[in-house]
Amino acid sequence: MKPFTVNISQTVLDDLKNRIQNTRWPGEAEGSGWHFGTSEKYLKELADYWMDRYDWKKYEQQLNQYPQYMVEIDGIQIHFQHIKGKSSNSKPLLLTHGWPDSYYRFHKIIPLLTEGEQSFDLIIPSIPGFGFSDKTAVSSEDVAGLWRKLMTEILGYKTFFAAGGDVGMGVTKALASKDPDVVAAVHFTDLGYPMGQEDPNSMTEEEQQFAQFVQQWWYSEGAYAMVHSTKPQSLAYALNDSPIGLASWIISFGNAGAPPELIETAFGGKDELLTNIMIYWITQTIGSSMRMYKADAIAQWGGSQPLQKSNVPAGVVVLPREAQFPREWAERFVNVVRFNKLDKGGHFAALEIPQAFADELKSFFYSLK
Repeated sequence: MKPFTVNISQTVLDDLKNRIQNTRWPGEAEGSGWHFGTSEKYLKELADYWMDRYDWKKYEQQLNQYPQYMVEIDGIQIHFQHIKGKSSNSKPLLLTHGWPDSYYRFHKIIPLLTEGEQSFDLIIPSIPGFGFSDKTAVSSEDVAGLWRKLMTEILGYKTFFAAGGDVGMGVTKALASKDPDVVAAVHFTDLGYPMGQEDPNSMTEEEQQFAQFVQQWWYSEGAYAMVHSTKPQSLAYALNDSPIGLASWIISFGNAGAPPELIETAFGGKDELLTNIMIYWITQTIGSSMRMYKADAIAQWGGSQPLQKSNVPAGVVVLPREAQFPREWAERFVNVVRFNKLDKGGHFAALEIPQAFADELKSFFYSLK
């Protein structure tokens, strides 16, 4: 386990600026706005801000504010933050990010969860294929195996809590299912979606309504996941070569969960949005991050056994700009002991509503005996 510091050379930053300046803009249909994907008008304004006002070095210092490490597990270099709570009773909490974000998803809640009597030791890793970890894409279940070794063998925790959403949900769910001896409790912001394989007769009316919503959403907004699961390499060449292309693809996903006027808010703000994009750019991990979808698809459709329902206590929160799944859907997969709905927030709740999200985690984990 070796200390790690983010330190990006000026050469990389100068190259980025040149690429933004030399973007070949495709044009857009008159009056199309956001209906065809990311708005070119908005993206040009963001590009100007990115070049002239955004200060990467400021956010690099922010990333280096907390202890970071690199460690090799099963031949894969894993990057992670490890921040000790200030209470003598701090509880270990593993936080797993998703796509198209990074370990930066949680930076706003670090001080909120490490101070006071109800505090945590936070372990925030970069999934393999993301950020500063190796550019090796593995399935969610395999990531869960790496996380168990990180928590128990490397850091020495006998038991721990875990939380995640999006891709992090799949990892956390696998941990709860496969490692109930070390995972004391888990928390989720989503629990997957009906994929048409379910028996309709086994679904409640609320679950069927949820399935209909998801089907409509999939047809209108799910193109990114289908591409990632089938042809991630074909898309990777373009996104790894063009910072504007990379930004457009990531913002297009954010737009799926927020109206245009809330795009930046959904990521926590303009600078937070760009910092997240920058982490993909400087590490050149957009291709490997998308390949994780392919790894999960191969695992799912390749005959692997589905995860068993976990008996580990689970807290679940439903956010207003996320798919409104009912409690019965969550109970298919985990042992729900807390099911709560918040009145604000979306996919990146830890960035958008950090205080409310931190309070939710504290309320759940510290309510357990």
